[in-house]
Amino acid sequence: MGVEIGALRRLCKAMFPAIPCAMDEKQIAPPRTVGFWGTALFPVNGMIGAGIFAMPAILVAAVGDFAPFMMLLGGLLFLPLILVFAWLAARFDHSGGPVLYGEAAFGKFIGFQAGWARYASSIVTVAANTHVMVTYLAAMFPVLDEPVMRAGAVTTIIGLLTAINLFGMRKSIGTLGMMTTLKLAPLALLVIAALFAGQGDVKLALPEFSDAETVILLTYYAFMGFESVTLPAGEMRKPKRDVPLALVTTLAAVTLLYMLVIWAYLLAAPGAGNDGNALVGAAEEVMGQFGAFAIVVAAAFSIGANSFAGAISLPRMTFGMAERGMLPRWFAYVHPRYLTPFNSILAYGTGGILFGLWEGFAVLAIAGTLTRLVTYLISCAALPVLERRDGASNALHLVVALLAFGSSVWVASHADMKALLVLGGIIVGGTLLYFIAARQQPLEETAG
Repeated sequence: MGVEIGALRRLCKAMFPAIPCAMDEKQIAPPRTVGFWGTALFPVNGMIGAGIFAMPAILVAAVGDFAPFMMLLGGLLFLPLILVFAWLAARFDHSGGPVLYGEAAFGKFIGFQAGWARYASSIVTVAANTHVMVTYLAAMFPVLDEPVMRAGAVTTIIGLLTAINLFGMRKSIGTLGMMTTLKLAPLALLVIAALFAGQGDVKLALPEFSDAETVILLTYYAFMGFESVTLPAGEMRKPKRDVPLALVTTLAAVTLLYMLVIWAYLLAAPGAGNDGNALVGAAEEVMGQFGAFAIVVAAAFSIGANSFAGAISLPRMTFGMAERGMLPRWFAYVHPRYLTPFNSILAYGTGGILFGLWEGFAVLAIAGTLTRLVTYLISCAALPVLERRDGASNALHLVVALLAFGSSVWVASHADMKALLVLGGIIVGGTLLYFIAARQQPLEETAG
């Protein structure tokens, strides 16, 4: 226990520097090692995952040549939510994100629910995305389509990402940067190749919506995951400046990237059908077999980087929740050498593997998206409450928060009963852990 407490002393302020830690005999400077570009990797990889490889064909089939502009509308629809998180992030300089926002506005229990919903959603999503990643890899290695090999591949991929994350934030950021480059470079090549070799004729024409809600929902989902940047803010050099700036700039950059990729798809493969692998076919049209191979690699690394970004940020949030008595103390154990939240990282990776091996996972993946909306709703409600409490009410902020809240409610209203039941189970399970933690002796008292 002595080693555990000693490590906790060093990491307590790294996660929550604004909160007194009775274990410290003197103030310890937190290891803030992540600059702006490292900060920006989180929202980029949160938003760009599997969707960018499936979205072009689906949107083109639905709205034709208007598809790139649907992504522009999607970015504008998502902007209020981005702004809410940017304004909230500018108020806090330590880790936790939605946990801190919910707790500061509504108390500890609501703050816990905001964090637990985000955590559970990410575990479900990392399992679902890994299955998609294996599907792309199976295009090069057909043996991965066999059930036993697929299960082994899912376990190995999630296990590897977990292991890398155990060795420290600096190594994790370096790995994430490499994966981001490997996923974006082939997409840039596709856009350039389509410009010079594409045969399509793209015109601006208003679409005839056959199912407007489905199309708008699709564009909304494309941007989810941005909020992961707020979770490890305590390890960033200037979080109050860098996190809001990263949120706004990466929304613009990701919107532009989606538009360019869909535009390239229209130029390269104007007659392609609604196929989840259609982007591979488009790349083959303008770059040959090399292009197809490059897009498969890009898809694998895109999904892997998306999952890895969550694997970095979410365990640090559960560490902070345990440190504050919201989760059992087990989640607060820190590795004495690497100073990483060891048990929280292991719990995240193990949960992802178990869900990835569970049959009937599609329902859970849908519920994962629904669960994340709980985090969004609490955060949107928190902003005007905090500003009013501080005597700094802002009419523009209130209007934007209401717009973001309303759009999240509208999206949640389209969930089916199975997804709602899974959401209920996740909330009940988290609440049980919360009350178990409430019965434990606080870590500060244990250290004394």
